Amino acid sequence: MRTAVVDIGTNSTRLLICDVEDGRVTAELERRTIITRLGAGVDADGSLNQEAMDRVYAALEQYRELIDEHGAERAIAVLTSAVRDAANGREFAATVEQRYGLEPHVLTGDEEAGLTFRGATSERDPGDPTPTLVFDIGGGSTELVIGAGHEMSFHVSTQAGVVRQTERHIHSDPPADDELEHLREDVRAILTDAVPEDHRRAVQHAIGVAGTATSLAAIAQELDPYDPARVHGYRLELEECERILERLAALPLEQRREVPGLHPDRAPTIVAGVIILIEVLDLFDLHEVEVSEHDILRGAALAFAE
Repeated sequence: MRTAVVDIGTNSTRLLICDVEDGRVTAELERRTIITRLGAGVDADGSLNQEAMDRVYAALEQYRELIDEHGAERAIAVLTSAVRDAANGREFAATVEQRYGLEPHVLTGDEEAGLTFRGATSERDPGDPTPTLVFDIGGGSTELVIGAGHEMSFHVSTQAGVVRQTERHIHSDPPADDELEHLREDVRAILTDAVPEDHRRAVQHAIGVAGTATSLAAIAQELDPYDPARVHGYRLELEECERILERLAALPLEQRREVPGLHPDRAPTIVAGVIILIEVLDLFDLHEVEVSEHDILRGAALAFAE
């Protein structure tokens, strides 16, 4: 079945059009990302603002054309942290359906985690017993999922996200040392409270998906233009992440936008993203993460094509 999935997240709106047969993605036809910052202000105001929604609508206009060009048999929109947290989130989801013909699914944190894990592990050996952490650092939340093979054993959605923590803590350009420390402490407390110690000790391997992890893999390799084939499977070491953080945090925003491998629209929130990623690895006492291009988009395509 030719399936289109749009992931309307807190920081970006992404599209995957693919063919799914017998529980496998057999071909990826389109994969696009537009930074739309839907969640800007939600943490403080409790509602999606019109300007942010209009940025998403502009992206959906482009995506609807691509969906029609490829003749997708099913078109799904998955809506995550910003929409489920906002007072007007359901109204926004209804507009997405009415204007763009996308079947909306406002995911719970548990559903988001499940689809993320399914996407990240879809091409791994289902018999692999290695306890594995899959994490997705989003704009408004970070999903942490633990399992082995294709089966989850623990999952939690935390209120640590790149937009949320940037708005809370970073008010200088470049960020001040005390702002970075407060952000780090906030994230550390959120993650520590979310994951019991026995789960932290059990994990032996980590897979990072979505924008922060893939951006760091691209920055580490100075990829310009972005090359998903070189990002997928890249092993990102903790020490490398610390070096990248030190470099990015020292740059004012306009210089950060010029860093090779970093999409300019991710520059405002990437510092918070790197800190969250480092804190995730520290929490589980891990020294590297495998970066994956297979994420919630692929998980949703597999789930909704059944």
